[in-house]
Amino acid sequence: MTNLSQFEFRKQPWFDQEHFEGFNQAIPMKTIVIHCFDPRASEIPQAVANYFGDEVYPGENILDADGNRVGNTRTLFTVSNAGGRAFSALQSVATMDYLFHFEKVVVVHHSFCGATAFEPEHLIHSFHEHHHADIATLIDHDSMAILDFEQSVKHDLELLRNSPLVPKNIKLYGFFYEINSGQLTEIARDIPGENQ
Repeated sequence: MTNLSQFEFRKQPWFDQEHFEGFNQAIPMKTIVIHCFDPRASEIPQAVANYFGDEVYPGENILDADGNRVGNTRTLFTVSNAGGRAFSALQSVATMDYLFHFEKVVVVHHSFCGATAFEPEHLIHSFHEHHHADIATLIDHDSMAILDFEQSVKHDLELLRNSPLVPKNIKLYGFFYEINSGQLTEIARDIPGENQ
């Protein structure tokens, strides 16, 4: 078996986990974009970067003198999942808070998403029929499907704001993306200290 632990940060003699201050010096991450993994919506991260105007996406690798990848210029990271739902992205947000000092989380739901093709009860019933398992209590009911785009985006921002996995100082934004026109529309925002 190959010793893959040689590629772990914790195993490097120069890495001090007790005094770790994040990787922002290598990758200047500012924003997490949560969106659907539907390939028709793959332009969402670039649309968000363009919307804010001060984001770098996709960015370029930074190499050291030996050609090793030691950083990247990207400021915007993506988390893709079914429907672009915040519920599925919570662990990633908590992890990224430890690894980086980011400022914003952006949720984007898109037109003709597969998550609009069913209602939660249909997913629960179908899973039970095909796999003989009850998933009704395993997934946040309002995060299983998209029944109304504005409500789903607002639900996800509220879920993020109320989760202990999301730092309270993080700015939250919610958008709708139309896959045929490429139009990105802001639906909601939750910025600490700003009057809504």
